[in-house]
Amino acid sequence: MKLQRYHWSALLAVCLAAGAQSGRAQSNVTFYGLADVFVGSVKNPGGHAAVVEQGGGMSTSFWGLSGTENLGGGNSAFFVLESYFQPQNGSYGRYAGDSFFSRNAFVGLSTKYGQLRAGRITTPLYLATIQFNPLFNSYTFSPMIFHTFKGLGTEGVVGDSAWNNAVAYTSPTFAGFNAGLLYALGNTAGQNGAKKWSVNANFTRGPFAAAAIYQYVNFSVSAGDLGNALATVPGLRSQSTVQLDASYDLRVVKLFVQYMDIQNRSRGGNFHGDTAQIGAAVPIDVGTLMASYAYTRSSGSLGNGEHRSTGALGYDYPLSKRTDLYTAIKLDHFSRQSTGVTYGAGIRTRF
Repeated sequence: MKLQRYHWSALLAVCLAAGAQSGRAQSNVTFYGLADVFVGSVKNPGGHAAVVEQGGGMSTSFWGLSGTENLGGGNSAFFVLESYFQPQNGSYGRYAGDSFFSRNAFVGLSTKYGQLRAGRITTPLYLATIQFNPLFNSYTFSPMIFHTFKGLGTEGVVGDSAWNNAVAYTSPTFAGFNAGLLYALGNTAGQNGAKKWSVNANFTRGPFAAAAIYQYVNFSVSAGDLGNALATVPGLRSQSTVQLDASYDLRVVKLFVQYMDIQNRSRGGNFHGDTAQIGAAVPIDVGTLMASYAYTRSSGSLGNGEHRSTGALGYDYPLSKRTDLYTAIKLDHFSRQSTGVTYGAGIRTRF
């Protein structure tokens, strides 16, 4: 009897293991991510310098799971779950209070007519912002990231770089061109007018790439909260953003250019900000020298002529296909405040 019980339990274990292997093969689940830590000195405009060790010197650290299932006929179902983390202390999220899967969390369908996704989805504005500047998604050194998502005073985009309760459609690519639409709901009773939406177009041909994005928001994270999204502008009602981007790879240098206009409407009046960024990435030996400069000026009833100029210079050196070392410096000046100076060096590895 003991042998018989062992026989059936062993057989059950083998069957379960085989089923698990089959499920993994069919769903093609992939685990991946990136870890980035740098050491340096950080000083924001008008602030004081602080010697730090922190994550996200060149890229925000994250890990993710993705999977696909072939439905036949050229159709497939897929999912993506991605979570930011802070490698210097082991915390999840970009900051205290961030949601666990704050980078992406969606399911979708892919067909010959395009791709449909639903869940928490990264915005086209964020993707274009990082793809058309040489320092990519660095929340420590990229001037365009600071002018777009880390604005000072009346400047900057609100509503986060990924939206909850969102639905997105992306068209097939034809002759290098595709387009997309993203719509997010407020999901709050009595707040049916709360919405975010974005439309974008992309074009790539040879060494040339370009993008155009329009984004509208009338809430930030939850319905009715936009009034406090900009600390210096109580009563913000809505924000519209237009961004135009282009890059051209000459092999000896890759050039980047961006223009962004943000229109804000509030109880106290309307105001807007104009931002321009130019950048270059130059191959040197096996590494890359990166340079970027961004300038923003605000105007209107609440803009008060605020201006911000930020320049950065960095060098990235690959140790392998997955791991690189980098060093960078950023100078950041805002209106009448003292200039912020940030510099440091770090290591980034992908898995």
